[in-house]
Amino acid sequence: MIFVDSNILLDIWAPDPVWAPWSQTMLRRMAVQDQLVINPIIYAEISIQYSVQFVVDTLLKEMGILVLDLPNDASFMAGKAFRQYRKQGGPRTNVLPDFFIGAHAAVLGATLLTRDTRRYSTYFPSIPLITP
Repeated sequence: MIFVDSNILLDIWAPDPVWAPWSQTMLRRMAVQDQLVINPIIYAEISIQYSVQFVVDTLLKEMGILVLDLPNDASFMAGKAFRQYRKQGGPRTNVLPDFFIGAHAAVLGATLLTRDTRRYSTYFPSIPLITP
């Protein structure tokens, strides 16, 4: 199972002139190897640029990306990672989206396709990352 971070999808859909080619290549490569998935957190992040939900749902379906519900054990793990973040001096006062994404990938034993490695490698070191 390959979790696809929002930055990968936004690279392609925006499109980002620097990152779109890499993101598109990796997404295609991973789709052949395993099931691509996102969760409601990623869905919310990618839906911001669209005014109609149908468009987002259609794009995801065309790409073969499933949206998985966020299980309680992932939410609990996200809270623990956020607590560690705060103890280390993190300034944010609300649980960050990356903590939900990382925890969900960890709970499922999934690999994460992302360009944002810092938080994932720090707070979820067991997650295999596919990065540039």
